[in-house]
Amino acid sequence: MSEGSKADRPVAKAHRLEHAASVYLRSAAEQAIDWYPWGTEPFELARRLGRPVLIDVGAVWCHWCHVMDEGTYSDPEVARILAEEFVAVKIDRDENPEVDRRFQRQVNALSGEGGWPLTAFATPDGEVFLGGTYYPPEDGLGRPGFRRVLREVARMYRDEPASIRQNASVVRGALDRMAEGRTVRKTSSAEFRTRIRAALNESYDPVNGGFGHAPKFPHAGSVEFLVLDAVAENEPRSGARGVETMARMVDGGMFDQVGGGFHRYSVDEGWHIPHFEKMGADNAELLAALVEVDRYEPRPRFSEAIRATVAWSSTVLADPSGGFGASQDADNAPGDDGGYFTWSREELKATLTPEERKLVGRAFGIGTEGRMPHDPDRNVLYRMMPVSELAADLGEPEPGVRRSFDAAVAKLAAARARRPPPLVDRTPYADINGLFLRALARASQSEGEPAWLAPARRAADRFLREGYSSEAGVAHRLNAGSGSGRGLLVDQAAFALGLVELGAVTVEPKYIVAAREILEVIEREFRAENGLLRDVAPRLYDGPRIGAVDEPAYPLEDTPNLAPNSAAAIAMVRLASLSGDEALRGRAAQLIGAMSDRLGSAGVFAGGAAYAAGLLEVAPARVVVEGEGPESEALARAAERTFYPNLFVFRGAPPPPFSLPEELGTGRSLPRALVCFGMRCLAPITDADELARAIRAGGRAAA
Repeated sequence: MSEGSKADRPVAKAHRLEHAASVYLRSAAEQAIDWYPWGTEPFELARRLGRPVLIDVGAVWCHWCHVMDEGTYSDPEVARILAEEFVAVKIDRDENPEVDRRFQRQVNALSGEGGWPLTAFATPDGEVFLGGTYYPPEDGLGRPGFRRVLREVARMYRDEPASIRQNASVVRGALDRMAEGRTVRKTSSAEFRTRIRAALNESYDPVNGGFGHAPKFPHAGSVEFLVLDAVAENEPRSGARGVETMARMVDGGMFDQVGGGFHRYSVDEGWHIPHFEKMGADNAELLAALVEVDRYEPRPRFSEAIRATVAWSSTVLADPSGGFGASQDADNAPGDDGGYFTWSREELKATLTPEERKLVGRAFGIGTEGRMPHDPDRNVLYRMMPVSELAADLGEPEPGVRRSFDAAVAKLAAARARRPPPLVDRTPYADINGLFLRALARASQSEGEPAWLAPARRAADRFLREGYSSEAGVAHRLNAGSGSGRGLLVDQAAFALGLVELGAVTVEPKYIVAAREILEVIEREFRAENGLLRDVAPRLYDGPRIGAVDEPAYPLEDTPNLAPNSAAAIAMVRLASLSGDEALRGRAAQLIGAMSDRLGSAGVFAGGAAYAAGLLEVAPARVVVEGEGPESEALARAAERTFYPNLFVFRGAPPPPFSLPEELGTGRSLPRALVCFGMRCLAPITDADELARAIRAGGRAAA
């Protein structure tokens, strides 16, 4: 492996990334490092020069990516070594999730590490031979310094080509063994759901809610499975644990108590100190789960959190042209760590009256578990006690305490709005937008807020207009009026699911038609012989064919975001339930069966698959509310506020392609609700409480 002549060496182009579509790549344009974006050019150059390729995978929302950019990649010696010995490639994991997935797997197979930033060293063929995550410029934080790492990798690449080939071979072998070693055991749906239920109960934290220990991630799919399980299998413990998990997250520092929306995850077991980035996908999934939990066990705090999350999503994250962005950053300046979202005592003193500080201090636990480890004077706000308990503790009437508390929080919001805000990446990605369509459709119907459908419609219409075709499905991202990034399952699955839910609530056939077309694309282009769905469709994929991109991969486990195979299965079940399409239901059953045979031991990472499996077993409930006036409105609101895992509520009989039993299509004007579970229909119901009981009972005799 020769270095190549000096004449062949690249000319520095510090601004190569300045016109990149990715916000993350543009943020590195001024670095002294000669970064290349993902593509064939840097790998061809590396082959010509006889150099290894440094691959940096990160995201604009990633705190430690910023730390590495601001420290390691701004270090002159690091820049010099990279310029002389490597070809450097920077990748946005949001822009190229399929590339990130493959490099994550390769680095993890070799070093056991993963996450962002991902630092990989690859051959010109795109094969990883060394890798890790964050590296400081010099030895520290228990990590080897990047200068030393780069020198050793360069020496090894020059002097020990056999070792390089051996390491790459180790990675290939490990991935092959992982693929071959995944146990395939024929498993019934009931057995699969029993296993996942048992695993969730085993990993459940009875003190703080949630699953496992620190760091603690939200698993929306597992929460949805638990409340479904409570009703479908008469497992009240499942419901209680789903509710408690969501309640602890909503009251914790994981939830932005001032501005709404969920942060990424909690660094501690008690949900007090979060990683502060706010992800679009996380918020959409947690919003959807929160609505279901609130329907299952209504609480004012859940409704408050729903409204605050919708407000954050529809203002901070929404693109005025239509659609939702990808994320809000954790930091607002170099060296920052959550400063925008946290509060010092001096800041509270400057913002609130003494009485308000006393109230806020007790409600939010100022000076307790919410203190930032690196700066104990800064506090993450979390609900230490509800307002009702606070009022009782103060010996004052609750309405007055609530008004004072709300006024104090409004003051905090106004003060925080004057701070420099963290960057918002408003790039519209199809997978994230599909999840928001689903969440906003649910929230709008449950909370009785039809205005919330407007941003969902704008997002759906923009993607269908600019980035969709019936033959190829939906593009990964929109940019300058057109779509790019074709052939990714994550987009097709999430967007089809969102369209089904949006279509069901708006009763607009165009969304249902597009969802059906996307599901046909999934079946035709992504289904593999093993019954699972590939993450990349070979015929549709329009990205560079480098390294392992063409190798089949089957995303089955939640990450903790909903796995694309599970999202596709849920979309199939819901559309089959809505339209009466038994062939589509059969395809969903095949996919769910293939997942169940492979995920029996995945525990919390199979929550989405378990939810899909449970949903398939639940007879769809379709409710048509007839008539007008207060009595009809009361019936409709009772149905929309009641939890049932596979429910559709219509105000009047919907048009085709919505399929209903004949009993639901009378169109009479008297206030009444017509309810069918599958093809079995109940006698007309005219009382709202009776309707709610019938829905909760699933059509069985209600107590």
